Order: sequence, then C-alpha cells, then structure tokens
Amino acid sequence: MNRRTPLLGAVTALATAPLLAGCAGAELTSGDQGFVGGDGTVKVLGVADREPPDGDVAGETVDGTAVSTADHLGKVVVIPVWGSWCGPCRAEAPMLADAARDLADDGVVFLGIDSRDPDVASVKRFQERIGIPYDSIYDPDGVTLLAFHGILPPQSIPSFVFLDTEGNVAARVLGEIDQSTLYGVVEDVRGEKLSDG
Repeated sequence: MNRRTPLLGAVTALATAPLLAGCAGAELTSGDQGFVGGDGTVKVLGVADREPPDGDVAGETVDGTAVSTADHLGKVVVIPVWGSWCGPCRAEAPMLADAARDLADDGVVFLGIDSRDPDVASVKRFQERIGIPYDSIYDPDGVTLLAFHGILPPQSIPSFVFLDTEGNVAARVLGEIDQSTLYGVVEDVRGEKLSDG
C-alpha cells in the first residue's frame, strides 16, 4: 500500500470550510432508513480548541467484547461511523482496513461505531468478508453517537471522528473519505508526518 505524501495543503484548505448545519441537500444513502451522506466536509481543530467527547465512547462489539477509546490514550484514534447497510460504507471498508493495518506502527488505532445495524449476524459476515482488523462498537440504537453531539449529525453515515493522543476531538469528516484525506487528517492531528515504513 502506498501512502506517501497525502495532500496536506488540500486538507488544510478544507479545514477552514464551514461546519454543516445539517445534511440538507445530501442524498439518502439507505433507502427509507432516513440517513444521509455528508459531502466530505473536513474540519480539523487547533490544539487549543480541542475538547473530549461528551461522555464515554465505549460499548461492546458484536462478539460481546468491551471496547473503549479510553483504552487508546496516547494514540491517535480514528472512529469510522458506519453500517453494513450503507453503500458508501461498504465501498470504503477495504481501504479503511488497509489503512488500519498500515498506520498501526505510527501509533494510530481505529475503533469503529457500527450504527443502526439491527442484525448482528450481517455485521459479522461483512467484517469477516472484508477482513476488517479493528473493533467496532455495536450501536444499533445510535446511543454511542450522543458522545459526539454537536460534532456529528447523527444521521450522517458514513462519518469520521479523529481523537488526538489526549483523547480530545481533533477532527471530523462528514461523508465518505478517500485515502489521501484520511492520511492527511491523521498527520494534521498528530502534528507530524507519518513514517515512510
């Protein structure tokens, strides 16, 4: 996997884009489930503007294992908000799986939030088929997302939150993400370039 030189200039420019007030105008991503895809808006916060999530970001995986972002203090945490029912989520999953493996040596961990998926079996099948190497909090009722009130519109799936090494919200992306943007935001959150290895 080649991850050299993400487009930091583009990410920095996008970081000044205004926050979305909602998802008006976006297309539905899941039929009648009422969820909308964001437009890829990137927001990166300066260190002085970062705050922790509003509550614990913790829960259980589909296998019943307890997981929490608190387990990863000292590392950058990428939190994909996704569902196996979401077309864009399925499309970007292989890239995210590769990125999670690639960035592990750089002190970056992924912990997903699987939102609004009513069927545990379908989530397990999807994760196994793609080979997703990271855990996801199973959140069929969307309760875990309350920790990101004011940061993520709860109906915007896929979306991403990035926590810095102190556990503070450092960035978010509304909608699908590409590899260049993902790596660029991680570098901005870390405040340093990723290693070449």
